[in-house]
Amino acid sequence: MPMTAAQSCRCCHSRRWFLRAGLVGAVALPLFGRPQSAQAEPHHAKALVLSCIDFRVMETEHDFLAQHQLAHQYDWTALAGASLALAGFPHTAEAETFWDQLDLSKQLHQIERVIILDHQDCGAYASQVDATLSLDPVRERQVHGDYLGRAAGAIAARYPDLAIELYFVTLAGEVVAMLPT
Repeated sequence: MPMTAAQSCRCCHSRRWFLRAGLVGAVALPLFGRPQSAQAEPHHAKALVLSCIDFRVMETEHDFLAQHQLAHQYDWTALAGASLALAGFPHTAEAETFWDQLDLSKQLHQIERVIILDHQDCGAYASQVDATLSLDPVRERQVHGDYLGRAAGAIAARYPDLAIELYFVTLAGEVVAMLPT
């Protein structure tokens, strides 16, 4: 007995759908062209910024960078402890991650400087160095200065052409330039 259109067999319906889809593809290919690999437009960043992951200081850091004519012109890497991460905290993988990001930032965006932003009352420093570190502000800045200096030395050894800026961010919103120790 012949089938009506509503009763068409599934295999014929599937074949018809497949043929229609193929026809649409055959018509669309010349219109849209062959797929090509994406090529990003060349763009440059002025700096790579390394900061801690702590959310309490991010707004201060972004405002500081904008005030120094860097708004939307930097690559951002956040690792717990910032400069402490370059010393391998909590694992050597953090230091490797930083070096990978720095290498890519230099290669892809031709950065000219690295900015490291450590901050007051850092949990990474408390867990690695001293749980009471933030109770002694003078010692806290000295310890951060030491790790910032080590980080700057390591970066300068690999990339002597990069300028390096070191800062300490307070929870009150102050950003203090630090000299390597």
